[in-house]
Amino acid sequence: MKVEVLGTGCAKCKKLYQLVEKVVAESGSNAEVEKVEKIEDIMKYGVAFTPALVIDGTVKAAGGIPKAAQIATWLKEAQA
Repeated sequence: MKVEVLGTGCAKCKKLYQLVEKVVAESGSNAEVEKVEKIEDIMKYGVAFTPALVIDGTVKAAGGIPKAAQIATWLKEAQA
């Protein structure tokens, strides 16, 4: 599974990345977490606001930081 955190490096983007890494570690998931900071790459997802969270190519959240429980749920759904 591929998890991408989209953002240009702002404080919220960094916080979301750290939260995603924590949730992935706690869930025991084998997800690959990646930062996407290039505007061109972020635009490919049609995201207008960052930070954004993408799991296996699907935008799950944009413009804010979702709760850890919601991220965990999305990870479980993606593994199913």
